[in-house]
Amino acid sequence: MALAADGSVDWAVGEVEAAIYPRSCNKPMQAVGMLRLGLDLDGELLALASASHSGEDFHLDGVRRILAGAGLDEAALQTPPDYPLDDEAREVFIRSGIDKAAVAMNCSGKHAAMLATCVANNWDTTAYRDAGHLLQRTLAATFSELTGEPVASTGVDGCGAPLFSASLTGLARAFRALVVAESGTPERRVADAIVGAPAYASGSRRDECALMRAIPGAVAKAGAEACYGLALPDGRAVALKIDDGTARARPVVMAEALRRLGVEGEAGVDAEAVRRTGNVELLGGGQPVGELRVAF
Repeated sequence: MALAADGSVDWAVGEVEAAIYPRSCNKPMQAVGMLRLGLDLDGELLALASASHSGEDFHLDGVRRILAGAGLDEAALQTPPDYPLDDEAREVFIRSGIDKAAVAMNCSGKHAAMLATCVANNWDTTAYRDAGHLLQRTLAATFSELTGEPVASTGVDGCGAPLFSASLTGLARAFRALVVAESGTPERRVADAIVGAPAYASGSRRDECALMRAIPGAVAKAGAEACYGLALPDGRAVALKIDDGTARARPVVMAEALRRLGVEGEAGVDAEAVRRTGNVELLGGGQPVGELRVAF
């Protein structure tokens, strides 16, 4: 579904009012809540706090910098040990005999920021993932405010932290809130961080990073189970989810949504780069034999 620049619904396809778990699309809004609680991050490290990072060296270094700034180390992280998301980074881990690590898990930037927020408030850091922790209760309230909806249900995300539900309409509203906020506000700080460091907000070889580089001022965040949220600098916003959770359709649908909004023809936009993010080839015998196409 897509919002117009004034926040009204431009168009929608499918069920956009039902509550879903947007998975990691929630992270920029959680970062807003942490800034409101006194988290002292900006720039690339704030982008990393909003990220599902790829586990490249600069991501791991950034997570360690967030922790060190709070007087902590990797032992404080409660992310499940994992290999990096990025294929090349994962292969380096495996070839080098490096075991799965909490710092390499894609949510470790968010968790490091959560820990830093607890330290800033003299809160318990051992139970920071608990839904009843004051940190998580405050993040839920912030998420509800930005989506314009009550949190209908709270689950547990893959990283072990609480996961808040929202409709696609609410998710689009939340992304829009980031880009229309006034300078210096937590919302604007998160938007500026992601726009200024898209590789920290995703990964240097990721489609979200390529899309943000192609559209000046865009804020985009993908999530598991084929969720995706994006806001354009004029306040237009898109939120989507593929029902079966198949990730390969996610960038294809977003590229078509942006084409439908007329983004490809706008000044400063690299239209070909936007189209490339939505080009997912189907291979047979190592050769392209088909492609995914949007049917709306």
